[in-house]
Amino acid sequence: MPRFSPLDRDVQYVKGVGPRRARILERLGLRTARDLLYHTPRRYEDASTVSPIGSLETGMEATIVGRVVSKGVLPTRGGLRIFQAVVKDRSGYVECAWPGQPFLDRVIERGDLLLLSGTVRFFHGKQFHPREFTTLAAKGEGAPLSEGRVFPIYPTTEGLPHRHLRQLIADNLDELLHEVETEDVLPEQLLAEACVPPLPRALDLLHRPPSVAAAEEGRRRLALEELFFLQLIHARTHREATQSVPGIAFEPRRTLVRQLYRSLPFELTGAQRRVLRQIGEDMSSGRRMNRLLQGDVGSGKTVVALFAALRAIENGYQAAMMAPTELLAEQHARTVRGLLADTGVTVEILTGRLTGTRRREARERVASGEAQLVIGTHALIQESVEFHRLGLAIVDEQHRFGVRQRLALSERGDSNTEGSRTPPDVLVMSATPIPRSLALTLYGDLDVCLLDERPSGRGQVRTAIRRPKELPQVFQFVTDEVARGRQAYVVYPLVEESEALELTAATTEFERLKAEGFSGLELGLLHGQLPSDEKERVMEAFRSGALDVLVATSVVEVGIDVPNATVMVVQHAERFGLSQLHQLRGRIGRGASTSYCIIVSELGHGSERLRIFARTEDGFRIAEEDLRLRGQGDLFGPRQSGLPAFRWARLETDLFLLNLARTAARGLVAEDPDLASHVRVRDALERTYQERAEMFRTG
Repeated sequence: MPRFSPLDRDVQYVKGVGPRRARILERLGLRTARDLLYHTPRRYEDASTVSPIGSLETGMEATIVGRVVSKGVLPTRGGLRIFQAVVKDRSGYVECAWPGQPFLDRVIERGDLLLLSGTVRFFHGKQFHPREFTTLAAKGEGAPLSEGRVFPIYPTTEGLPHRHLRQLIADNLDELLHEVETEDVLPEQLLAEACVPPLPRALDLLHRPPSVAAAEEGRRRLALEELFFLQLIHARTHREATQSVPGIAFEPRRTLVRQLYRSLPFELTGAQRRVLRQIGEDMSSGRRMNRLLQGDVGSGKTVVALFAALRAIENGYQAAMMAPTELLAEQHARTVRGLLADTGVTVEILTGRLTGTRRREARERVASGEAQLVIGTHALIQESVEFHRLGLAIVDEQHRFGVRQRLALSERGDSNTEGSRTPPDVLVMSATPIPRSLALTLYGDLDVCLLDERPSGRGQVRTAIRRPKELPQVFQFVTDEVARGRQAYVVYPLVEESEALELTAATTEFERLKAEGFSGLELGLLHGQLPSDEKERVMEAFRSGALDVLVATSVVEVGIDVPNATVMVVQHAERFGLSQLHQLRGRIGRGASTSYCIIVSELGHGSERLRIFARTEDGFRIAEEDLRLRGQGDLFGPRQSGLPAFRWARLETDLFLLNLARTAARGLVAEDPDLASHVRVRDALERTYQERAEMFRTG
């Protein structure tokens, strides 16, 4: 239990608050004095960013500061009521308009000093349309934004004017900064390596910055603390997963492994051999493996996982591979059975498609140990499925599973051992390249290995951007490729038409393409709403070459391996994320022939995202650019993946801080696993980050 700090007192006892204002502050999540101190500005304005009103030109985006000299609500013939206010500074006047917001007449008063950001338009003269505004001072109050001064803009709420919140923080800041002095828990060496100030100074810079650059210095200090505690949670979780219970020491017997190696119709890449050495060291160590295998599209993850599975099977254990979709599970089973045809290894598939007697018999083979390698979907983690002696759990496309689902498979173990169950080694795989900063944030509790080399013998993939008006030429190109014996995908973002989104969809376009675009060709339709048997029938027809063109939704982005398919046409490409487009492009280029990815969008080359995609095939480069363009946001969904909602850290810019935090956290846990000698660190972890720690512990 963390010790009580003066900062933990109820916010109503802070000078100038009281019970009524405390209820308003609670709407902002401010319940304690600590919350008030850490309620940092969301942005800053200074004299250099403010435009004189007299310099405004039509079309400008600008920030202005001015006193309200007149105001009123103007009704229009159409019934719209527009609030207007004329504001002035030393350089001139401008009329500001807020269409449809007459209530502002009760908020903004004559004499108020306003900070406004918006666009200059022309309506009977220059008119300023604010996107947002802040009341800096009421009538008669002095201007807080003077030349050379930086002005903090705080998040606020109804019933608490910005100037009142700003004054409340200013009146209490010195006392609160004094109280936080004893809570600076980051190691001094870490602060020095990161070149950031102590905690009290950082908070002072955030609330009272002499410059915007100084405020950034304060943000970096708080970001470092956020990242350190996240990595501390990861480090403790990693230690618990790998060292709290004994693992399995798999001996390198190499009987099945050698058979597979000799039978491969291709050479392993240098990256595959490097990763196999890392996995082999983990599996033979007696420490439980807890590893993420990340690779670009087509980099050969499945073969690496198969070698690891054979290592477990050679030692008398079972291996299980869980995939997010039946399509991908069946693709894996087909590939694995082909590669293991001469080894005698029994491969079992267990998905939701199996019913009745077939399902019961499959479960019995898994429970008896007759099934040595089990491939399936979520069906693998149902309570009715018992493994005989599970030694390795492999989770493919792991970002598509919730944390609990991943843990459910990894907690299955040797059910026949006496006493406690021995948990299996864990290998999670991702074919969705993500930036290193995001990988360390999401999977900092895992050891990460990387496949960054494409197998030899793969053809080049060329990418082109086209507009919808060029579709006749695109479809002719597809027809020409089919005439040369190749196959093609045409992908749409929707299954059914949407009038609201004005998008064409797979089902209607399938019928039109059969009649017009590709008459004379054999077409198939594939989307997620088809019954499983129908999906498998369509995919088998495409694999066998009976179909020339597969019209589909993004259901084909994983689990499809047809080397003869050389064209990927993506309609409404702007509707797909960069990573999703990269996955779709990964369905082609799997044979020796040159392949072509054609992305169709009304935006054409005007879209920076699409230009980035067309410029490179490097999935990791694409992921970095995606993070830069979109920000960290909710790229995977926090409930699904555990991506934290950072207040100060920015993954797109703070990789240096993240690496420092990871090194410091892992070193601290190695030295003091229970933080018994670092009580203040432990108190801060329990006080501020306990909920997040529980999430990682329980999934």
